[in-house]
Amino acid sequence: QVQLVESGGGLVQPGGSLRLSCAAPGSIFSRNAMGWYRQAPGNQRELVARITRGGSTNYADSVKGRFTISRDNAKNTMYLQMNSLKPEDTAVYYCNAWSSTSNYWGQGTQVTVSS
Repeated sequence: QVQLVESGGGLVQPGGSLRLSCAAPGSIFSRNAMGWYRQAPGNQRELVARITRGGSTNYADSVKGRFTISRDNAKNTMYLQMNSLKPEDTAVYYCNAWSSTSNYWGQGTQVTVSS
């Protein structure tokens, strides 16, 4: 079973920052585009940001200018730098790896933005 392992979640005050990490097996990381999704209680899972194997990125409008997605191909790890966090960013954040023939998910990491 493929394991995508997220880390870096936690409790932060509004305006603060967190960096999430997602580690994947090399065989998966090198063949797949990667992304971050989030799901708040009572809401559907939504795309936050994604990055192709070549490094092209796109973001949800709600996080543009505040979040940055990146990938380190040497470490088989993807990151999400989250700045200027808002209470509405509170959610479980999931790592995703996908291609035309595969789709993998991590277990999720909780991010709570609260004073």
